[in-house]
Amino acid sequence: MSIDKCVALGMTGNKISKEIAGTSEVSVGRTAVATSAGAVAGGVAGGAVVIGTTALGVATAPVVVPLAVGSAVVAGIASLFD
Repeated sequence: MSIDKCVALGMTGNKISKEIAGTSEVSVGRTAVATSAGAVAGGVAGGAVVIGTTALGVATAPVVVPLAVGSAVVAGIASLFD
């Protein structure tokens, strides 16, 4: 896991939440969406989620979990300051 990947994926999760919510206003709902989107982005980037083949792929926890959690945290924090 690297911090720059977490930040980039977290900011992507925040951007996705803006598109889903249709606004950049701070709200509990948008923060929840941003956090979820950040976690999914981190999981996909870490290889835990394989799209198209299976619901969950096999990945090593020492890489995937910190990346997903770090991305979720960054996305949640970013959504509070837009």
